[in-house]
Amino acid sequence: MQSGPAADGQDADIRIVLPRYSVAPVRQVVRRLLLALFVMAVTVLVVYADRGGYHDNADGEMSLLDALYYSTVTLSTTGYGDIVPHSDSARLTNVLVVTPLRVLFLIILVGTTLEVLTERTREQWRQTRWRAALRDHTVVIGFGTKGRHAVQTLGTSGREKKDRIVVVDPSPKAVEAATAHGYAGVVGDATRSDVLLRAEVQRARRIIVATQRDDTAVLVTLTARQLNRGAKIVAAVREEENAPLLRQSGADAVITSASAAGRLLGLSVLSPSAVTVIEDLIQQGSGLDLVERPVVKAEVGLGVREVDDLVVSVLRGHRLLPYDDPQAGPLQATDRLITIVRARPLPDGEWE
Repeated sequence: MQSGPAADGQDADIRIVLPRYSVAPVRQVVRRLLLALFVMAVTVLVVYADRGGYHDNADGEMSLLDALYYSTVTLSTTGYGDIVPHSDSARLTNVLVVTPLRVLFLIILVGTTLEVLTERTREQWRQTRWRAALRDHTVVIGFGTKGRHAVQTLGTSGREKKDRIVVVDPSPKAVEAATAHGYAGVVGDATRSDVLLRAEVQRARRIIVATQRDDTAVLVTLTARQLNRGAKIVAAVREEENAPLLRQSGADAVITSASAAGRLLGLSVLSPSAVTVIEDLIQQGSGLDLVERPVVKAEVGLGVREVDDLVVSVLRGHRLLPYDDPQAGPLQATDRLITIVRARPLPDGEWE
């Protein structure tokens, strides 16, 4: 694992991708054409309004068609010289009005080129400002099935807003999918410290490790814990035998996907209805939710069964007490309760 700056070749593989809302190319072209035509029309009106101050070498008179012709060759900087301003007012109008319109017209025509030239600078400025403002956020490493559902649960519970979640994945397509949902993303190998530093993992409050391989999860957890000693790290592994290794690497909690799925399969045979209830509990935003909350002032001194919510466990310090443990009551002000409550879904469309 690298703890210092990456080599130039490696650094080129790391990209920060911020969510953005782009306009269709056809719409951009149409918008610029309409704006160019508007500038052209304004120039024609300005020239035609002062047509007496212009001299046409062909017939000496200035018609509307002549004004359109003069505006076209002037805005395009062609300048044949067959129509020229000869009065003081016409020349002053060219200096103060027509010339700025000519500059604006050229900017519109070459806008695509200018946009390409300035895009990198603008994007770097956005990334710098974004990283400077990022604090106490959640970093999700891996945007596969586990990572997507973890992010969805965070959003549905209302615990974390979209702009406070950063996705790290080596696949550009996975990061593009994350940014399409409004999350910032970093393309790169999360086992490298320089990649995690791009996601500001050293200032994160929570880190979710949802990689596809157990050995990768171990390396990512080690690197993340080295960079951030105080963050809460939750990691997922496929095999239960690797769970102790994740905890030794610095994970605060380890979810074993293979064994959990196996237990649910066995329970579904014995009690299909019980599996339905469990799925309802772990799916935030519908039916019943399993939530952790602090003890409110009115509940201090009460027994577990006297609380309005259905209490499953009591978290006292670093001890997790079952609801029927004699030491669980009376409740203390510093306790936290694991309760089952009726779900309160967020408005439609707020989280996808």
